[in-house]
Amino acid sequence: MSGGQCAGADRFQHLQALVTEFQDTDSTDAKEQVLANLANFSYDPKNFAFLRQLQVPDLFLDMLTEDNETLVEFGIGGLCNLCLDKVTKSHILASGGLSLVINCLSSQREETVLSAITTLMYLSTAASRADITTQPVVECMLRFSLSTNRRLSNLANVFLEDYCSEEQVQEARTVNQHTALGIPLPKD
Repeated sequence: MSGGQCAGADRFQHLQALVTEFQDTDSTDAKEQVLANLANFSYDPKNFAFLRQLQVPDLFLDMLTEDNETLVEFGIGGLCNLCLDKVTKSHILASGGLSLVINCLSSQREETVLSAITTLMYLSTAASRADITTQPVVECMLRFSLSTNRRLSNLANVFLEDYCSEEQVQEARTVNQHTALGIPLPKD
């Protein structure tokens, strides 16, 4: 085996051990730590194929419905990193992950909301854009754009400017039924 193959095998075994530990542990703290590690490994394109093979994108998607906000935060963070991979992006869209990501916009956690907005941007394709820029999402982004939190307002403004049409933004501003008003701003 060449050095690159050996390193790849070691990398896969390490990721597999993390997934197994996540599945086998009953400790919430251990689950949070392992999920954080998997999300961090999702930054590196060298890990994309291994993580897909280990079904980590599905694990991250599953975490988005958890009651534990830390697991949700790490799940959406991992998805945000992984959806840069075209195969994973297609999988997330095909498996109904878009609605799970949109639901994260209502989190009280700043990092969860920022990751959700970024993930929506990364998941945007010609086919998915209409589902990403629905009126409630655009209304939500308008609300976030008014936040005193600069990270949130800046990211929401990028979403509105780069992913929404002027008509969508104007319609969301003038609509009588404000469907996103119940979505609280994340805590700083």
